[in-house]
Order: sequence, then structure tokens, then C-alpha cells
Amino acid sequence: MQKPNVNTVPMNCVSMDGLSMDDVRRAAAEVLGVEAGSIPDSANLIGHGMDSIRMMRLAGGWRREGASVTFRQLAQEPTVEAWHALLTAGRALPQTAGGRPVDAGAPFALTPVQRAYWIGRRAEMTLGGVGCHAYLEFDGSGVEPVRLEAAVRHVLARHGMLRARFLDDGRQQILARSPWAGLTVHDFASTGPDKAAVHLGEVRSRLSHRVFDVAAGEVVDVQLSLLPDGRTRIHFGIDLLVADVASIELVLADLAAAYRDPARLAPPPAYGFPQYLEDHRAWSGSAGAPGSPLAVAREFWHERVPGMPVAGPSLPLAAAPEDIEEPVFSRRSFTLAPPVWERITARAREFGLTPAMVLATAYAEVLGAWGENDHFLLNVPLFDRQPLDAEVGALVADFTNLVLLSVDVRRPAPFAERALGLQVQLQENASHAQYSTLSVLQDLRRANGGARAGAPVVFACNLGSAFVPPEVREELGEWSWMISQTPQVWLDHQVYRTDAGVVLAWDSVDALFPEGLMDTMLRSYEELLLGLAGPEGAQDRADAWSRPAAVDGAGR
Repeated sequence: MQKPNVNTVPMNCVSMDGLSMDDVRRAAAEVLGVEAGSIPDSANLIGHGMDSIRMMRLAGGWRREGASVTFRQLAQEPTVEAWHALLTAGRALPQTAGGRPVDAGAPFALTPVQRAYWIGRRAEMTLGGVGCHAYLEFDGSGVEPVRLEAAVRHVLARHGMLRARFLDDGRQQILARSPWAGLTVHDFASTGPDKAAVHLGEVRSRLSHRVFDVAAGEVVDVQLSLLPDGRTRIHFGIDLLVADVASIELVLADLAAAYRDPARLAPPPAYGFPQYLEDHRAWSGSAGAPGSPLAVAREFWHERVPGMPVAGPSLPLAAAPEDIEEPVFSRRSFTLAPPVWERITARAREFGLTPAMVLATAYAEVLGAWGENDHFLLNVPLFDRQPLDAEVGALVADFTNLVLLSVDVRRPAPFAERALGLQVQLQENASHAQYSTLSVLQDLRRANGGARAGAPVVFACNLGSAFVPPEVREELGEWSWMISQTPQVWLDHQVYRTDAGVVLAWDSVDALFPEGLMDTMLRSYEELLLGLAGPEGAQDRADAWSRPAAVDGAGR
């Protein structure tokens, strides 16, 4: 079966005139990685694995080709026949023109999310002083330092944003050459296993919470530990100012390809992130242009601000956020084995739910059970690369857009009903993501008399493909450990797909919370999901979806 590529959208037609049902079916099949003939006209595409990210990219691609279709409209009735009717009945839009050509070597503006990361890393900010950083380890054997260093340099040369620096005036610039100093090798091969383990712990401690000097262009680093019996560990760190989750997948895949044979690495994309941002600005339009995507999105959020909460879940705290001078994140996680995940997924599709929204709803129920407030904001990153050019799927950059969800657990509701409500809200909000979440928070603050508005609890889900491609394991080793941190975030829930199942990880600033709270909450979350899965072969697991979630928490 073809592997689905959620970073590209097929552009099979130059206009919506003459669009056939089979054209729509092929477009849907391509993003799903299935044969077109396997999708009936009236089948609910969610049941075939369609999710919000894929629908957003299909909507963006069709809009660029002239269709007046939105993600929300696609989500209302996700079938081939409904989409065909929608695409061919709607008024045609002028084909989207790109922005002006830009100088790829000149400084350019940060995205709203990049600006939040960049400002938040300042030491004077509450829960600041940390980079937005992902750190991964890969355990293998026989990795050769010279080949690995050469592979890293090839990857740095291919992706412009891996050579970016961040200027004091709040702009970014792609350098001609990376300032990366070369591969650091830690040689523990001649030490005993116990000493090697101690040394590895020291290396992890130094690198896992590292704050890169992004002003000097330090945004990615690879180091190598040589261990007894020919074993190796690769230490990979990257600043999320320059890469979202999908981009990290691309970097790791390219690193493996370049390690195996540099000739296998594709040439650098001719289209770059500076041009993408300019094209995206032109595509969004201005807030003052009636009917432009940005103006429509701005009006949408202005209408919703009066009924929105102003803060995230009010979880029990052991310390005030402003009193923590050096935030340190800890990771705790569990894995849903494939049979369990398949039962959850199958049941979700019966209700017309995406698996991601099942997880988000279960997470929200647990947060509500322990929080003192029953109406709160949940911060949901969208990996929102729009298909503005054929090469967008090959770009490494931070395409993250943030969307706020208003979670309301003030009244009990059947789990499936709550999840459907959140799913509809996400579809509506994501369809208006041109108006940034930072602007929404500013509007919330003004609407509430200057009260602090924030959403420091995050749900980030990446189920589209395996986070670590198989070729990485073959060439460089098994993905064995990871942690991330984001400035001004309290708790970041991340979801990844691996061969072992679906990994659900919580990265939290433990100093904020009473001892044991995060462990207890995570156990409740796991128990809730296992209850939704039900035992294998059970016929009565619908009950867990048809009644309110049973979560024993301290906040209710």
C-alpha cells in the first residue's frame, strides 16, 4: 500500500469545470494512501482514515485551484459524492496568485507562532528561559562518525531553515552556510556498561534542555556516543523555531538517506520558506479587504470572544508560574498497543469521529476533572502547511498554527456527544486560522478588562504517519527516548504513531504541580481510553461512549 503523504495535496485539475467524481476520489485516495477503487461514492471518508489535517490540505488545494470550498464544508459530509457536488456547485474563485518574489537571503518576518516562541524564551518571561526544543535519542550499532558528520552537512545544505538565524529586531534570515561546528563524539566504548550508562545520563542532562543560540544560527545539533560492544547512540536536538513535527520527520528521513548514500538525497527545493510566507500573506489577504480569508477569520473570532473563557484548566499548583526561575520539563508516557488502538479507532468512526478528537476529548475530560474551572481553553497546534507550491511538502520549517478550543464540562454529557461537539468546534475554528491565536488572546484580554489570557495546556496530535521513518531505524538506530519543551507551557500532550502502537506523552513542568499529580492524571487518562476501547470481542463497549466519562478528579 502506498504510504500516505499528508504534506502534499494532488492538483489534478486546473479548474473545477469538468471535475469528475473520479477526480475527487483520486484526490482523496492519494492523501489516504489507498487505491481509489477502494472508496465508494457514499462512504464516510473518516472511516477510511480521513482526518482534519488531510481535509484542511485538500480544501486548501482546491481553493487554490478556484473552488470556493472550506475545510468546514468538507467536514460536514465527508464523502466523495458530497464533495463532488460541493466543488462543482460552488462559485468559482479567481485562481490564487502568489506574492511578490522575495530575496531568499534577506531578513524576513517571523510567523505569529515563531514570535511567541522567540519572545517566550527570554529569561524575564514567566516560565521563560527555555528554548522551544525537541531532543531525541537513537540507539543503534556501528554508526560511523565520519559518515554521520558528512550526512548532517548534506542535510544542512539541503534545507535553508536549518541555517536560519534569529535577529534582535524580531526577524529571521537564512545563512549561506550553517555555523554548525561539526560532530561531537563522546567515546565511552572502553568503559564498562555501568559507567557508560552514567556518562550517557550526563550527556542527556546537558542536551535535553539545551537553549540554542539562535541569534548565531544555532538551531540544530547532532552528537554521537560510542558505547561498549560497538553500540552507538545519536543525540539529535532541534529548535522548533525552524521545524514542526512533519519537518522533523523530513530531517530524520534525509539524514538516514544521506548517511546511506549522499547521492540519494534530493537537491534542495527551489521554493523556500521566505517565499511561502509571502505567498501565504497574499493568499490570506488583508484584514481590511472585505471577504478576504483574513477579514472573514477576524470577524469570526470577534463574534466568539465574548463567550470564550480566558484561561486554561485551573489545575492544582504547588508553585506560582512566575516563581519558577528555571523550568525543567519531564516526560511521562504510555503506549496504546495496536489492537487497543484499532478498537478505539473503529468505534470512533462509527460515531463519525476522528481518532485525534477522541484523544483530545478524553484529555479534556481529565483536565476538567482535576481543574477548578469547568470552562477552559485548550491550545491545539495545527501543522498547517498550505499547498501554495508543488514543493511545499519538501520544506523544513515551522508551519505550526495554533487554534483555541473552548472546553465546557459544566454539565455531564455522553462521551461521544462531547467529542462531536469539540470536533465541530475544531473544524470551525481551524477554518478561520488566518487570524492568529495570539491576536485572539489579545482580544480576550481587552474584552475582560485587561485580565491575563492564556492557554498554557497543549494537545498536539500527529497520527498521519510514523514519526520516525523506518529508514532511520535501519541506518541510525531505534528511537529510544525523547523530550520537548516549550516556553510558557505548563503541560504539553503529544501523540505519535510507532510500530509498537500509539505513544501518548505528557511533557510537563513538574515544579508547578503537587508531587504525583501528573502521574495520577496520566493514569486516569489511560484508564479512560482503555475503557473506551473495551476488552477484545466485547459487544457492550458502546456504553462507555454513550454515557459521561467516568473520571475521578479533585476539581469536581
